[in-house]
Amino acid sequence: MHRPEWAPETIDIERPSVARMYDYYLGGSHNFAVDRSAAQAMIAAVPEAPLMAQANRAFMRRAVRYLAARGVRQFLDIGSGIPTVGNVHEIAPPDARVAYVDIDPIAVAHAREILAGNDRTVVVQADLREPERIVRDPGIRALLDFDAPIAVLIVAVTHFIPDSDDPAGLIARLRDALAPGSYLVLSQASDEGRTEEERAEGRAVYQQTDNPLSARDRATLLPWFDGFELLDPGLVWVPLWRPDPTDDTEDAERVVFLGGVGRLGPA
Repeated sequence: MHRPEWAPETIDIERPSVARMYDYYLGGSHNFAVDRSAAQAMIAAVPEAPLMAQANRAFMRRAVRYLAARGVRQFLDIGSGIPTVGNVHEIAPPDARVAYVDIDPIAVAHAREILAGNDRTVVVQADLREPERIVRDPGIRALLDFDAPIAVLIVAVTHFIPDSDDPAGLIARLRDALAPGSYLVLSQASDEGRTEEERAEGRAVYQQTDNPLSARDRATLLPWFDGFELLDPGLVWVPLWRPDPTDDTEDAERVVFLGGVGRLGPA
């Protein structure tokens, strides 16, 4: 396979990447044939897969707009993926500061190229499973003030964190580094309402990638918001979270993602 100039030599372009598969679902161009093949296999198993990604991205955009209207000007996007149209820095007000974090070096390489010269953003390669490293990163600390409210976005990421890595505990460790008035924006794939065949097919596709899938139900996710006041309408299928007037919310559960926004109260 031909390696494009933007792909670092350290990247394995023969193995599917969930970030590049997600880019494909969103209609992006930063993906390879192996990613498209894996994504198409996922679509064969779950035809709504592109709709899921698009609905999830729309949830993120609505959440950012909502928080910006409430005065939030600092955003920490963990698992930000490959930059595509509708990134946080494009939605947030011009005076907002945005730190992008992703484990995938190809996503980081793209983000750094696109955001070169933008002094209100920073891009860091790091893993959600090392929250202290994220909040102590010098680049992030130089951009964001952790004594003031920060909106932490963990959007379409935690279903790639196995139970053995304690995703609830990881979120709690991030929470403990935040100032009162900060926010958590979270979405996660759920298998509620899916047949066992659909669940097995979805898991099988992602077993081929570096990030196997761990779908979770609402009862599992609610405790992840401990310490946060869950804002209306709560933890819901993402199309139902403060939809725009023209949004289609029919059969919202087919989108698979549950999402919610919580506000951190006083210590």
